[in-house]
Amino acid sequence: MAILDSRYKLDYINIFLLFFSCALAFLVPFEMFLIAYGVLGPLHYLTEISWLHDKNYYSKDRRDVILLVVISFLMTFLFVMQKHYPDWLATYIKPEYQVAGSLTYIAFGSALFMAFIRKPLIKLIGIALLILTVSLSHHIISFFTVFLPTLVHVYVFTTLFMLYGALKIKSKPGYLSVLVHIVCPFLLFLLFPASNISSSNGIDMYTKSDFAGLNQYIYFNYFHEATEGAFTQDNFMSMVFNSQAGIAIMRFIAYAYTYHYLNWFTKTEVIKWHKMPKQRAFFIAICWLVSVGLYAYSYSIGFQWLFLLSFMHVLLEFPLNYISFVGIFSELGFKRLITAK
Repeated sequence: MAILDSRYKLDYINIFLLFFSCALAFLVPFEMFLIAYGVLGPLHYLTEISWLHDKNYYSKDRRDVILLVVISFLMTFLFVMQKHYPDWLATYIKPEYQVAGSLTYIAFGSALFMAFIRKPLIKLIGIALLILTVSLSHHIISFFTVFLPTLVHVYVFTTLFMLYGALKIKSKPGYLSVLVHIVCPFLLFLLFPASNISSSNGIDMYTKSDFAGLNQYIYFNYFHEATEGAFTQDNFMSMVFNSQAGIAIMRFIAYAYTYHYLNWFTKTEVIKWHKMPKQRAFFIAICWLVSVGLYAYSYSIGFQWLFLLSFMHVLLEFPLNYISFVGIFSELGFKRLITAK
């Protein structure tokens, strides 16, 4: 009973944090994201990778994740080359190859075999067949390149984790927290769309960050036609970061990332991610302090420094994502349709 009461208390804490994140995203979306991503983000990456390591990455064989680690390094290499040596990279890798999306597609698909198949030969055959179908990802390239490593990871998967937890202990406050998490983005888009008190320095710093490409992609592909005024190259950036649609997009991004981090740090007593050897805890603390220092010195340098960890923690979580999907269906009463446990 004590455990159950403790989890209910955690649900109420999460409901408070949901409204807290939503309120800050409404008021200062740019500064909120910069602080959350630069301060909470590095500690989240380091501690979650540590926890996943102790859980064998939720894979049938810990060695499986070598593929995910290799893909993480390849993605980091592509990111650094694109930022500092774009002409050299374009000489060898044409944009039409869509390498980033293809690698993410392989990682996401391979995680399914890692989570549920024990026999190495069957697993290798499945991954080989997956690689042969990589061209299929090109039809939904934006999902694997833009959304899966970012908003799907921090918002959709977080919602599913919350739902799975609520279903397992039949927590009504847990169900309420899931509902609040779903409703908050609608409030951020619909209520007072032009209102925010972010400073010009905060907007300028975010505009220059490597993460601003997500705002530009969403705005350009889904919102700019509904914005007042003609769309030109000169006013594009201003519309992305100052229009009603642009501010609403930033609110959602800030909210999704901030609550994603806060939700992780509230799970200390539930999943015991803080239980680790002292040497590892010391190493994580040093890496976190260095990371925050680099972000404070230069947000762009800090982003490059932690790109590997941020992308790696997304990929290493994929097997757990699949297990959570199965767990949700199982808790909803579809156990007969699920053969893997």
